[in-house]
Amino acid sequence: MTSTNSSAILSDASYARHSLAQIAFIRAFEAKALALTQTKPPSVLGSMHFCAGQEAVPLGAVAGLRDDDQIVCTYRGHGWAIASGLDPRAVFAEICQKAEGINGGRAGSALMMAPDTRFIGENSIVGAGTTIACGVAMANLHKGNGRVVVVTIGDGALNQGAVSEAFALAAARKLPVIFVVENNGWSEMTSTDDMFLAKRLAQRTAGYGIPSATIHGTDPIVVRDSFAIAAERARNGDGPVLLECRVPRLWGHYNRDMEHYRSKEDRRKAEQIDPFITLSQRMIDAGLMTEREVEELREEEERKVERIADVVMASPDPVPEGLLDHVVAAPTDGRPRVTGTKEMSFIEAVNAALRAELDNDEAVIVYGEDVGKGGGIFAASRNLQREYGAHRVFDTPIAENAILGSAVGAAISGLKPIVEIMWADFLFVALDQLVNQASNIRYITGGKSGAPMVVRTQQGATPGSCAQHSQSIEAMLAHVPGLKVALASSATDAYALLRAASADPDPVIVIEARGLYQVRSTVELTEGAEPVGKARLRRPGKDVAIISWGTMVDPAEAAAEALAEEGIDAAVLDLRWLNPIDEEALAHVVGEAGGRVLIVHEAVRTGGFAGEIGFRIQELLGERMALSVRRLATMDTRIPASPVLQAAVIPNARSIANVARALAGKRMIAA
Repeated sequence: MTSTNSSAILSDASYARHSLAQIAFIRAFEAKALALTQTKPPSVLGSMHFCAGQEAVPLGAVAGLRDDDQIVCTYRGHGWAIASGLDPRAVFAEICQKAEGINGGRAGSALMMAPDTRFIGENSIVGAGTTIACGVAMANLHKGNGRVVVVTIGDGALNQGAVSEAFALAAARKLPVIFVVENNGWSEMTSTDDMFLAKRLAQRTAGYGIPSATIHGTDPIVVRDSFAIAAERARNGDGPVLLECRVPRLWGHYNRDMEHYRSKEDRRKAEQIDPFITLSQRMIDAGLMTEREVEELREEEERKVERIADVVMASPDPVPEGLLDHVVAAPTDGRPRVTGTKEMSFIEAVNAALRAELDNDEAVIVYGEDVGKGGGIFAASRNLQREYGAHRVFDTPIAENAILGSAVGAAISGLKPIVEIMWADFLFVALDQLVNQASNIRYITGGKSGAPMVVRTQQGATPGSCAQHSQSIEAMLAHVPGLKVALASSATDAYALLRAASADPDPVIVIEARGLYQVRSTVELTEGAEPVGKARLRRPGKDVAIISWGTMVDPAEAAAEALAEEGIDAAVLDLRWLNPIDEEALAHVVGEAGGRVLIVHEAVRTGGFAGEIGFRIQELLGERMALSVRRLATMDTRIPASPVLQAAVIPNARSIANVARALAGKRMIAA
């Protein structure tokens, strides 16, 4: 590691003085924010994480980058936001949760984002921004704009699985990403030395073939020059770089951290390498400033901050009106134009929908594990790479967080990714990218940005499948505001729902069923797509309504046919969408059936979505008519591999008919 000495600083005097002023400004900026949390009562509530001691890293990085290069940073990102060019007043207002903040008070200190600028945003989930940055870089490569993405993490984040997945994806695809480790010696409240054997954390990337360097992060000139070298390499197509920036942590992990775990000696060592002190001393030694001038500079920056703070604290708080706006985009309406019909299997219909989307929009990219050359484990993307090229249809490492996180980054950067997660059970190793990342973009930015991405997956039990490949998880996903969830029950809907999902401006999970992949039906091929959230009435009925989705729709229809032979008129409604729910179709079918309802799903009973549908029916119709609502679901058990055992716990046409028959007031037929 090297730093500039007093004589070398002479050639960069103007930049050094500017950096010193900016360090002083950011330090004063955060000191004021900290003070506002420590008044009695606190003027600003909540946690804040500060970058005191690390200010030279964002300042030097931005100086070494192009003006349009992008930044993804950690929750300790106030300095990065200011260095990237965001209005300090708007940043301070967001930290203070004011209406005029960058995100109108929706983000606060730790989740500020402005993807419509070079500052993609902060991330309060440790390490999560790394895979998102990969997606932003993928979009840059797709557009050929030459932009580089910088993504920061703390030293402790190097032990996060998402970070390893980001390294793997960035290396495999030679993405123009600069990974930055701001190593302040502390993994939150644990000494980094206790968590790592390697003395130079940058060595971690050697196994991925990613070059790295360890630099003095307190020296803005060294930081600037190092970033310039790394950016040139990435921009030339040579792939990612990691820079470990050694910095002190001058304050606690967050605003309420008393640092009882930290020795006085450690604090003293940190203060000795305070970038403001070390840089000002080099300026003084070089004869560029006097001690008095340094002090005057500090005082001027503090006055600037005080003026900002006074204005912000006098500004209005957000108002509750509009609080629910921008969770998702406003719904659309209309019908696509049918261009033809064709009989095909469910999986062939998926392939046809993917092909239609690739034809329709150059921004569409399709990827995942085995999706490219192999055409997908179930052949959903067969021949697509050959037809559309490896830049639009491609394979990824076996890294679900990287797949979903990069989809988020690509989506907020103007692409329309359609990614495959091979089994729904595998979503759990990467659920953060849906629940904490994709779902938040539109809401936090107040509708300025969104994440128009599609996640294809499949679920459900099939003979011989183990308990880790058989779960039905739709209720967990539909529970998250900001996500849309569809389940296809036929080839017809496999095509229609995937087209609708791809046309939608929000993140959509389309859940397929491998047990239906070879089932054939007539598919309407279309120009354009239907809007999301529309149910399909499979058959009308006056005696009882059977409501289902996914794999249970066909058994429900078979049950209705059997009941018809007994004179029982059973309706079957395929909801198709669990978020949003087609309440109009729901109310209509229940009303027509006199309030007698059976809700059926393959997912287990407890916490299943039947409970939500049942209560929604009560809210819609409970004051207008008498209701009799039942549910039928898989028993509360793990899914066994044996088809004999599976058949004993999962609903079928006979069990559906028996419950529906009882609702209609007829005698149950024994199994």
